Amino acid sequence: MEAAMKRTTMLLALGGVLVAASACDRGPTPSTSSPETTSAVQPAELASTSAVVAYKGMWEAFAAAGVTSDPDSQRLGQHAAGVALDKLKRSLRSDRDKGLVSRGEPVLAPKASDVKPVDVPTRVQVTDCGDSTNWLKYRKDTNLLADDVPGGLRLIEAVVDKQSDGTWKVSDWAVHEIGSC
Repeated sequence: MEAAMKRTTMLLALGGVLVAASACDRGPTPSTSSPETTSAVQPAELASTSAVVAYKGMWEAFAAAGVTSDPDSQRLGQHAAGVALDKLKRSLRSDRDKGLVSRGEPVLAPKASDVKPVDVPTRVQVTDCGDSTNWLKYRKDTNLLADDVPGGLRLIEAVVDKQSDGTWKVSDWAVHEIGSC
């Protein structure tokens, strides 16, 4: 996650340098590219990237908190808000009360599937086919599997909203049954 955030930050900084450099007045120069081939980052692309980073960050924080079933983990609120944050905390609280912990982590392949509005995005729909095969619940006292339900591929849909401070956070999500993708 940290590497992805650094990579995104570096890309944003590079984009800013390119924009600043292109704004310098060096006189007329012949254009060798058409408007379709310019490398400027469009608002929808930037929003999509930011939303996917937030989505991945939410699941990474949830998996880390699941190791001890800690519903008070401060990392959860870094990537989730509102209903999404409530769902994460409720799940962790339930696991803690049942004496369960999680081991492993999900394998994610999220994609931004819708950006609204396109010109000044504030909401991105993220769709994923998450794999929970190696992310299962165990009994804390015995380290034995909590049940005989295997993990697997699941359709996950999430809504990621731009917050008033400019950050992107998952505001709601739904995980479908195993085999749904």
